[in-house]
This record gives sequence, structure tokens and C-alpha cells, in this order.
Amino acid sequence: MFDHTTRASALLRPRDSDALRAELRGAATPAGVPVLFGGSVSGDTLHLTEFVGTRTNLLAGLAIPPKSGLGGRVMEQRRPYAVSDYGSSTTITHHFDHPVQSEGLRSILAVPVMVKGSPRAVMYAAARASTPLGDRATDVLVAACRRLGSEIMIRDEVDRRVRILDNLTTPAAESMTTEELRDIHADLRGVAQGVSDSALRERLRAISRRLAGVVTNDPEKPPSEVPALTPRELDVLAQIVLGCTNNEAADRLCLGPETVKSYLRSAMRKLGAHNRHEAVVSARKLSLLP
Repeated sequence: MFDHTTRASALLRPRDSDALRAELRGAATPAGVPVLFGGSVSGDTLHLTEFVGTRTNLLAGLAIPPKSGLGGRVMEQRRPYAVSDYGSSTTITHHFDHPVQSEGLRSILAVPVMVKGSPRAVMYAAARASTPLGDRATDVLVAACRRLGSEIMIRDEVDRRVRILDNLTTPAAESMTTEELRDIHADLRGVAQGVSDSALRERLRAISRRLAGVVTNDPEKPPSEVPALTPRELDVLAQIVLGCTNNEAADRLCLGPETVKSYLRSAMRKLGAHNRHEAVVSARKLSLLP
């Protein structure tokens, strides 16, 4: 089994710092706190890498093991925790007093980013006064951690499916049925739509196109010979290949049934098809679908 703590996917990793950075920056104003920072968990150690509002570089690169400091406590207990005066707190260890106090931080809230029961990152909100940060900061940071956890979970699933595609020549992959590969293709396109990073989304769609070519075993046709179906039209057709009804496709793609019907009609028109079966056959001949 792939271990996210020791290996990196060429697609998404080596780190999820891009998504973490975006959540920290997005939380800065609504949280109403001067300092936010955080890092990803590798193995059982938290590495601080992202900062908003800090004045020194003393926190950068700190490696925090479980049970050590505030971050180590929330990793161990898997729930948020706050101290109103870091330096005098008796509920945490003080392994990191020098960098924290040199930054002038006193009131600090730490929230773990949980994915399937395991901490994958920790986000902090902090102030330089010994006053509790309050419910607003807590709510904003908890919401940001939940979003980041969902994003990391999507990336993990994408990595898992990409690894299957990267090993299509292995005996295990060769034993997969065409229907299983079509299901992976449809899932990849569905997952791609839920990814916020546009470059990553296009990369996933490119992988799905590659998979379609592998299954159909047809050489790529010149672009001038292939109808310009939109990504969403292909998403819908990928679900139709699996035998989904319009309502089922809508549920899987988080769209309305009428929207699915509209995409399907548009795809049929571009492919010169009179029904969904003809649309699927035409798309397969063009290596647009597996």
C-alpha cells in the first residue's frame, strides 16, 4: 500500500503545502488574528512551513513530534486546543519556547487537519496578547481545516487511481476488465471536477484521455477530426458509458438532472448521434471514451 508519509506522487506531491498555504491566507482576514501558520505531518512529525503575519523566521522548519508543544498535543489528541498564555501554560510541553516567545506569540489556537482519522497537517492562529482568540477565530480555523482535509482526501484518491494507470502494464492491471477501467475513467473525471487547482484538474483530464486511448487501443486522430466536446460533456458521457441514468449521472457529478440532459444533448449534436448509445459508440471510435 502507498504510504503518503514516505513517498511522493509525481502528480500531486511532494507536499500539500500549496493547499495549506491557500487556506491560511484565506482565513487571515475572517479569523481576525494577526498570525496564522501551519505545516504538514510526515510520518508522525509536524513540519512548520507556511506563515502569515510572522516577524521572524524562527518558527520556519520546526519539526514537532507527537506530545511536544501545542502542535504535538493536538496531533496526539486529534482535536483543537488553545492556550491563552503559551509561556506560562502547564498543559503543554515547552520544547519550543524560544522560537514562539521570540515571535512574541502568547495566545495560540492549534487545529489538526484530520483525514480518515489521522492528522495530516496542523493549522495555528495566534496573537501577541494573552487574550483568548474567541469563537470567530476558532470557527474560521476549524472550517479551513475541514476544507483542507477534504482536499487532501481527494488528492489521496487521485494518487491511488493514477498509480493504477501508471502500472497498466503490470499483470495485476492487465487482469482488470474493461468495465473496471471505464469505472476508473469516470471516477477520475468526476474527481477532477472537484479539484480547485486548475492545472491539476487539467492534468487529471489528460490522464483520463490517456486511459481512453489505452482501452480503445486506437491511435490519436488529428484534432481537426475530433469534435470539440467540453470537459463537462465528456464527464456526462463517461457516466453514461457505465449505464447511468441522467439522474444517476447528476448525483455522481453533483449536477442537476436537467443540466446533465443539456450536456448530453450538446454532446450528441457534436457527435452526430441520435441517441445516447450512438453518442457513446462515436466517442469510443474517436478515443474520447474507453
